Amino acid sequence: MTRVQSAVRRLAAAVGALGVLTAGVSAQPDGPLRPSQGVPAEQMPGVLSEVRFDQRLGETLPLDLPFVNEDGDTVALGTYFGKRPVLLAFVYYECPMLCTQVLNGIASVLTPLDERVGRDFDVVAVSFDPRETPTLAAGKKAAYVDRYNRAGSESGWHFLTGSQESIAALTDAAGFHYAWDDTTAQFAHASGFVIATPEGKLSRYFFGIEYAPRDVKFALMESSSGRIGSLADKLMLYCYHYDPGTGSYGFVAMKAIQLGGVATLAALLGFVAVSLRRERRAAN
Repeated sequence: MTRVQSAVRRLAAAVGALGVLTAGVSAQPDGPLRPSQGVPAEQMPGVLSEVRFDQRLGETLPLDLPFVNEDGDTVALGTYFGKRPVLLAFVYYECPMLCTQVLNGIASVLTPLDERVGRDFDVVAVSFDPRETPTLAAGKKAAYVDRYNRAGSESGWHFLTGSQESIAALTDAAGFHYAWDDTTAQFAHASGFVIATPEGKLSRYFFGIEYAPRDVKFALMESSSGRIGSLADKLMLYCYHYDPGTGSYGFVAMKAIQLGGVATLAALLGFVAVSLRRERRAAN
């Protein structure tokens, strides 16, 4: 069997598996998870109709808003602006799903960069759950300072909590819209983060839980110079519907698997095309 024939068989299997995954996602009781861009709100499942992450490039964040830092001190958001760019993430610290993955993705993408947290830019995570405390924030900071593992970086990691008024004003300004679901007692929200200039202007959006180091590096460089980036592709994962009874993440986890299947399928298609071209050249 030639390499091409083997790849074709693998491709057929991948197509079949991808079809099963797609069917599995569609069969979830709350409906399929879709990219938010271009999907009418009335077609989104449940509370997801209220969830979106709008790109408000060039708009200025309300830097006078009061928050509480991980030490329990009340600070203005502008405390973390003025000198260097800021990577801003909206999470909640007791999230059972994607919030930790967002923070993990941020730590992972920043680790290989020459630019350093606390020297070239800051990371500010803001909890959008007003019930959360500085104690939770301090625990998150300790975990990610340790994960990042760069001497002196603790001065650049900031984990904030705040009142509903401050949270609402900041999330609205950044275009981050989320919703509380009484049925599951969880927040439904999109995943990603924003980079802002030292002056607090929204410069670039990143969606999902995995980010390209090169893209983040250039976004930080542009933001450092006050430049505003371009619109990002808006394909998002949603954090919603963790079932503690079954330990299931529902259609969000299935969507992640589906996206991985699509990537595998694309790679196999590329391999088949290259292999066929090489065999034709060898035959000639």
